[in-house]
Amino acid sequence: MATIRPLSDDAATQQLLEPFLLLAVNWSMDKPELSRAEAMSRPELARYVTGWGQAGDLALGAYEGDGADRLIGAAWLRRLPDSPGYGWVADDIPELTIAVHPDRQGEGIGTALLRALKGAARVAGERAISLSVEDGNGAAHLYAAAGFRTVGADGDASIMLLDLSA
Repeated sequence: MATIRPLSDDAATQQLLEPFLLLAVNWSMDKPELSRAEAMSRPELARYVTGWGQAGDLALGAYEGDGADRLIGAAWLRRLPDSPGYGWVADDIPELTIAVHPDRQGEGIGTALLRALKGAARVAGERAISLSVEDGNGAAHLYAAAGFRTVGADGDASIMLLDLSA
């Protein structure tokens, strides 16, 4: 199993999160895969990690084994009030991004990350978390099991919300 621990709120964390943003974006085998450079050149994607360390940014990493040296998953929250993201619900509700390295999916790492991030968000005083999940994305069951409910749609994606006060 993985060791879950907080990621720092400094700029170095952006470099750690970028490959996991890429995994989250490239979840579908039916779409052309974006390279890291392509994803980071698109403002609508790059904003989820660019300038990491802003007020309210919160990230957790899943590390392989007790040595905690290989990052195998990440989950993070970010508010995007100046330019709402794909899962925007309200300016004061952060959006979730989560990804697990493909060779470690199906081991409960995503569930563990999400559970830990929910707890950290409550401690940080967040009232809710939102996300966007495209139709066909197998992670949708993870979100529903965690208590997220669909509150809207944007094209072929559902916008989901988790009330942290419940």
